Amino acid sequence: MNRKKEMKWMEEIQRDEKRLTIMSEEFRNENTEMNETAQNMQKSESDMQEWYMPGSETGKAQSGSSTTTAEAPGNEHHQKKEKTHKPMTTGRKWASVVAMGLVFGLVAGGTMFGVNMAGNRIAGDSGKTAIPQTQTTSGTASSGSSSSSEGGTVADVAANAMPSLVTISTMSVEEMRSFFGGTQQYEVEGAGTGVIVGENDTELLIATNNHVVEGAQSLSVGFIDEASVEGEIKGTDVNNDLAVVAVKLSDIPDDTMNQIKVATIGDSDDMRLGDQVVAIGNALGYGQSVTSGYISAFDRDLTLTDNNGTTITSTGLIQTDAAINSGNSGGALLNMKGELIGINEAKSSTTSTGASVDNIGFAIPIDKAEASLQDLMTQETRSKVDESEASWLGIRGQDVAAEVTQLYGIPSGVVVEEVVSGGPAEDAGLKQGDIITEFDGRTITSMSQLQDVLTYYAAGEKVDIVVERSGNSGYEEQALTITLGSAADAANAK
Repeated sequence: MNRKKEMKWMEEIQRDEKRLTIMSEEFRNENTEMNETAQNMQKSESDMQEWYMPGSETGKAQSGSSTTTAEAPGNEHHQKKEKTHKPMTTGRKWASVVAMGLVFGLVAGGTMFGVNMAGNRIAGDSGKTAIPQTQTTSGTASSGSSSSSEGGTVADVAANAMPSLVTISTMSVEEMRSFFGGTQQYEVEGAGTGVIVGENDTELLIATNNHVVEGAQSLSVGFIDEASVEGEIKGTDVNNDLAVVAVKLSDIPDDTMNQIKVATIGDSDDMRLGDQVVAIGNALGYGQSVTSGYISAFDRDLTLTDNNGTTITSTGLIQTDAAINSGNSGGALLNMKGELIGINEAKSSTTSTGASVDNIGFAIPIDKAEASLQDLMTQETRSKVDESEASWLGIRGQDVAAEVTQLYGIPSGVVVEEVVSGGPAEDAGLKQGDIITEFDGRTITSMSQLQDVLTYYAAGEKVDIVVERSGNSGYEEQALTITLGSAADAANAK
């Protein structure tokens, strides 16, 4: 009996050992499978990081609803080969699902970034040309000519273009609320860049961004030999963020005149995705600096915000990975022949969600800017009038917020909150609720801008203005002529 029990126990022990052996084998197989799954996940993650890391061969650039694929020049031999994978077990399929989810998240994030470009900050300044250029003569800025061939080096381009670049230093006055109540005025220095684009009988003409010179009480222009001369704002185009600064030829030393020249104007429409470009500008106000990169995309639209909180919507911009930093605004974007193909305007440092980005800069194509610059170059150059001649409009106004314009379609400009009785505005026919959009041909977007413009006009001058007036069928444009009053009379107005 005991022998039979012993045999039975031995058989049960043997069966248990077989079950343990099978379970152990299954465990080893599952452990191996889990290790392979982890390796596949790491490999998938590594592949994705390689695809999106700077310098990768392929990237997607969005413009509107279209998507363009570009390859970085010189990286053709690094193109990825299509990988084939063996059929996956359930564990591998799970790894595949996780990897696909990560890819979708990255691509979706990229798409969202392409749409949400609202977190941008403003970056702070013979070939075919329609901009007037003069022939080289003694004591006259020479007309630009490119010494670089199609395959010129960055150093060649920089050396050829540097005489056409200037630094722009501004001084403006800002009001800030005092800790003890009321407001206090502060002087604020600014720095930007400009490009010499022409000259007339009495002035050297320099292109820059409007946001570089907007609100400036005074500005100075620095040339290649470090000579600094006072400049005046000749004209501004707020909608296109462009401006022209004029410097009197009589104020420029002869030695400086012999070293500077008018930039050679290129054709931005001839540029291709992936073409190499050079950006030059007064980065951080340290002086001219040179960076190089490639054209990343065309027709970019984005909303910019300046230091005063004013929003500017720029359209049709060139995107480049050449570094464009604060102070580069108004500077030159050049092709490899040394021709001006864009005016540097902005960089993107964060997305609307706060994510940081690198190597995304923007420039206004010269083919888009040229017509506006031509118009600005023909305007009368004005200097600020003496305080004894200061003028007065006779209104109290308020900015039309960008949000209001977008939501309700109300024109951008200065809404007249009150017309002072007996003042110049009332005599000209301005009414409460009118929106001032133009003053003597200049686009008006804010009350501070209108006040600044008035400092260039003397009492008694007649000025044409344009207002938008609300009617039965919406806002209608009205043209009025106003005779500016004396600022001294403002204190006596009711």
